Amino acid sequence: MSSVSNYKALTQEISSNTKQLRASQPEVMQGFNAMSKAALAPGAIDAKTKELIALGIGVAARCDGCIGFHTQALARLGATRTEVHETLAIAVYMGGGPALMYAANAVAAFDQAAPEQVPSATA
Repeated sequence: MSSVSNYKALTQEISSNTKQLRASQPEVMQGFNAMSKAALAPGAIDAKTKELIALGIGVAARCDGCIGFHTQALARLGATRTEVHETLAIAVYMGGGPALMYAANAVAAFDQAAPEQVPSATA
């Protein structure tokens, strides 16, 4: 299981580090960015659903950076906590125990990205 506790800091660090790749490998990075933009563009499937799919795959692939970036995108797109949790349930179903460990991390990441949706603790 991942030891990431701050997904916002992780995504900022990844973004900072990929600047070096953009400088040294501009064609590759432009190609990746174009593919990302095309894949996530709304079409028959809306952008939020595509991000939910990406989060599920990120969990199943055990990718902390993916979890960080896609939970932040989902918060911006207005995803609900329930939508995220249902997506994580499918990822766990498809990925078994290892996916469950990363689904728990994705809960924390989405809660960091959309703290207004975290239920208040009841005594």
